[in-house]
Amino acid sequence: MSWLSRVRSGIPFLPKRQSTDNLWHKCRKCESMVFTKEWEENLYVCPRCDHHDRIGPKARFEQVFDKGDHDVLPSPDVKEDPLRFRDTKRYTDRLKIARSSTEEKDALINARGKIGGKRAVVGVQDFAFMGGSMGVAVGAAFVAGVRAAIADKAPYVLFTAAGGARMQEGILSLMQMPRTTVALAELREAG
Repeated sequence: MSWLSRVRSGIPFLPKRQSTDNLWHKCRKCESMVFTKEWEENLYVCPRCDHHDRIGPKARFEQVFDKGDHDVLPSPDVKEDPLRFRDTKRYTDRLKIARSSTEEKDALINARGKIGGKRAVVGVQDFAFMGGSMGVAVGAAFVAGVRAAIADKAPYVLFTAAGGARMQEGILSLMQMPRTTVALAELREAG
């Protein structure tokens, strides 16, 4: 074994998944540099200034469900661009960008699991997906989550992070509010 091999094997290299880029997290509020591991263990809250950072559905499900065990519910299929909306970009292109950056179908994800030993269905809106805005797909996912909770005889818990109605879907986006109201009435009636 050459001296170079001996030296190289003695240097504590980081695993490939870790690099100096993801070892540190810069707080958006106080701009302190915090070890990413410490930040994650503190549930994405800065230990120096108590700033609560945004988290997505995967992290939220891990935090909320017992031992992180959950099953993600399939998102309902809806028509992608019902109005064929176009501003500076086509709406379908905006959806593709949001899907590739979040790896989710739309802004609301539902999962079922147990919280404190009790069954529950949890929905999480992802602000990273077009500001968490509500369109037909989010409305359909909300109704599907409520109906799954009714079928499971379990509560439906929703973590909202919405930027309002999705302008690219116009009136169809606004029509989701009455749908959610009816779904909540169904949930209340089911007890």
